[in-house]
Amino acid sequence: MSIITTNDGTEIFYKDWGPRDAQPIVFHHGWPLSADDWDAQMLYFLAQGFRVIAHDRRGHGRSTQTSTGHDMDTYAADVAALADALNLKNAFHVGHSTGGGEVVHYVARAKPGRVGKAVIVGAVPPVMVKSDRNPGGLPIDVFDGLRSALTANRAQFFIDVPTGPFYGFNRPGAKVSQGLIDNWWRQGMMGAANAHYECIKAFSETDFTEDLKKIEVPVLVLHGTDDQIVPYDDSAPLSVKLLKNGTLKSYDGLPHGMLSTHPEILNPDMLAFFKG
Repeated sequence: MSIITTNDGTEIFYKDWGPRDAQPIVFHHGWPLSADDWDAQMLYFLAQGFRVIAHDRRGHGRSTQTSTGHDMDTYAADVAALADALNLKNAFHVGHSTGGGEVVHYVARAKPGRVGKAVIVGAVPPVMVKSDRNPGGLPIDVFDGLRSALTANRAQFFIDVPTGPFYGFNRPGAKVSQGLIDNWWRQGMMGAANAHYECIKAFSETDFTEDLKKIEVPVLVLHGTDDQIVPYDDSAPLSVKLLKNGTLKSYDGLPHGMLSTHPEILNPDMLAFFKG
């Protein structure tokens, strides 16, 4: 297995496919998944001649199940360690959901020359939880409910999420893929319950406003209007307003997991952005 070891001894698993001198794309997965969630993108961009890289966040997938570090600062530091180990230059970073927050947090802090462009898809920035400063956010009760469901029966919870809102399979007329549901469950159960529990706070309460303002590189913001996990109105349009060089592309009626349900739409749009 390909791993790097961070300063605190955590082993981060990663995949690294394609020519080492090709343009690198780094993929950042959502909660509570792993690098395996990017199969449809990694195969597509590999075939287009890119070098494709994806890691398992600490506590997720095949990376170390740590007792600490389940916060955006540490997640971004782990990405920086990976970029240093692979000596990535002018890399494109693509993040989905929680991974979109990780991308924003990392890119805002990245060493000069490390990042060329970024894409965030169904991403959690600017901030998910409702507050006086973010009146359109989701009440804390929503995230407390996720924590309660995970604690009560994680295995069943990780069936209910992909069967229902994540892929929009709870919508009338939805084309349900049992394979996607089973793969979501498989990836989730590979990870650590403590990491998944603590990551709920990280993705819901981290305020990425200042990160978004700092980013200089071009950022493509993709979001489905029927996202039942990260509501459209409180995320993508607000993020793009804070970015210096942001572009918003909305997908009418598509769900949170649209990278998996509609890769034939999303992949070419990302490719056009990368080549632009």
